[in-house]
Amino acid sequence: MIHILKIKGTDKIPDFVQIRDNNLSLKAYFRADQVDRGLKKNNINDPEGKIKKAIMDSDFGKIFKFEEDE
Repeated sequence: MIHILKIKGTDKIPDFVQIRDNNLSLKAYFRADQVDRGLKKNNINDPEGKIKKAIMDSDFGKIFKFEEDE
């Protein structure tokens, strides 16, 4: 399981995404408008696009628990 957090930016700071593991250790941190690049850069395999869809569908400021075997 991974935890996905979307952080709303400000006028000068863009929106960001955090991906954390079961222990809430940070695994990836990237801009919300560069999801494909962020997943690739952090070696997160998402061939079916399920993680990307979960990121896009989740609300800002909420923790979304993503089961990788869904």
